[in-house]
Amino acid sequence: MDRRRYALGMIVQLRKPHPCGTDRWEITRTGIDFGLKCLGCGHRIMIPRAKFERAVKAVLTEGGADSSAAPGG
Repeated sequence: MDRRRYALGMIVQLRKPHPCGTDRWEITRTGIDFGLKCLGCGHRIMIPRAKFERAVKAVLTEGGADSSAAPGG
């Protein structure tokens, strides 16, 4: 099974919208749990990796301003 790599600053679209109406989130933490920030209202959440990976519909951007400093590997 090929796992997708997620990085800080990536913008993802989730399957279900947030109550504020947007479905776009910025990744603020990766690991066993993912930290996400709603791009509509700024609300922050933490969810387990398995739930996050099921909820992702699309990756909209491949990383934030510090993506050039991230290792390629």
